[in-house]
Amino acid sequence: MNPIESSPLTRKLSTFVALSDVDLETLARFHRRRRTFLAGHEMMHEGQSNASAYILAEGWACSYKMLPDGGRQVINFQIPGDFLGLRSILFRTSDLSLEALTDIEASEVFAPDILGAFAEAPRLATAVLWASSRDEAMMVEHLVNLGRRSAVERMAHLLLELGARLNHVGIGDRMGFSCPLTQYHLADALGLSAIHVNRVLRQLREDGLVTFRQGKVTFNNFEGLQALAGFDTGYMDHAGPLLR
Repeated sequence: MNPIESSPLTRKLSTFVALSDVDLETLARFHRRRRTFLAGHEMMHEGQSNASAYILAEGWACSYKMLPDGGRQVINFQIPGDFLGLRSILFRTSDLSLEALTDIEASEVFAPDILGAFAEAPRLATAVLWASSRDEAMMVEHLVNLGRRSAVERMAHLLLELGARLNHVGIGDRMGFSCPLTQYHLADALGLSAIHVNRVLRQLREDGLVTFRQGKVTFNNFEGLQALAGFDTGYMDHAGPLLR
């Protein structure tokens, strides 16, 4: 199989559009500039002009905004197959910061790459629009998490969402997934303290729902965790291609 056909990005976009040979050739050009970054590297900072975008191939990253008091709000965690900083090349200025959470490999893309691809392969452009729309749908759920769900429900929802996203690109399954996030990362994403995160994870473990230990999330009672979080995968749109 062509490596592009099995790449996380292709798996992700193929959910919405059955990609043609032209689409795959165009995607292959996105991967010409492969770069590596060490864990902790700031790939982009808020307010940066002329920043590149990236397609994450291996590893985890996060997008975030810093507050005047030094606090940090994690906007989302990025996994293989995700675009990093796509808005930064369309808006010309980055509206958030990006950090590599693990050692990562990513393909650097510039605005002409994206705009040229949209002109040459409109079905691919539709797939990228879908991916951006799904990211927006996830942001809606994250807003509900912070505003209306309890701490336990927030954690359950986030872990289920990460599991669904990883399963979608061929990493992890309904049993669980490898996860490099620390309690501090989870705290910054869920609006909790690290101590509160520890208590929530302990409660979920003691209730027999999910265990997060030594970099591994294990779903002990998947259906029970879904019921607790009110987790509905409809916003993830994994039902299969609408354009064939």
